Amino acid sequence: MRVLLFGGTGMIGQGALLACLRDERVSEVLAVGRAATGRAHPKLTELIREDLFDLSDAEERLAGYDACLFCLGVSSAGMKEPEYRRVTHDLTLSVAEPLARRNPSMRFLYISGAGTDPDGRSMWSRVKGTTENALLALSFEAYMIRPGIIQPRDGIKSRTRLYRIGYTVMLPVLSGLRAVAPNAVTTTDLLGRVMVDVAADGADKRVLEMADINRLAP
Repeated sequence: MRVLLFGGTGMIGQGALLACLRDERVSEVLAVGRAATGRAHPKLTELIREDLFDLSDAEERLAGYDACLFCLGVSSAGMKEPEYRRVTHDLTLSVAEPLARRNPSMRFLYISGAGTDPDGRSMWSRVKGTTENALLALSFEAYMIRPGIIQPRDGIKSRTRLYRIGYTVMLPVLSGLRAVAPNAVTTTDLLGRVMVDVAADGADKRVLEMADINRLAP
């Protein structure tokens, strides 16, 4: 399986990348992003792009892939809705639409979030929900992944300083919470493995909540 990965330097993207590199079903990974992942592996090739909104000159290179793991995302904290919509909805569709044209049989996995709702009261929830609906309407086989709290593993750290501090402080709590409320918490390695499994074999639902993620966990 040939895999495209967007957002391989983020916390979720790092977990997805490690899962791809460890899985024998994945023969090749092309990581596309604004910065290098910092990893070297025979399976891994990287395409560094300062502007991800326009991939028209790279469409040929993005053809022929079996799956795309789209892990790009930003926190909505402190952002106005038009700004958040641009870097969430508009950027995602600027990548997804040409991929759907070039790879109509591809499986496209989008990292969304628990609580996403196009009619929700929260700004981020509405924008994410609108993005999900737009992806589900495209020609490829799209899956929406809605994780909740994610515990980093394998030395992975969030690029957001506030999140790094929070995960450090909450680590003992998260471990205990997973035991008593498994559908509230997942880990970067488990989520990465589930994404590779869905990319390879599909799933029985197009929108996967935390309970589905844990149910599908290998």
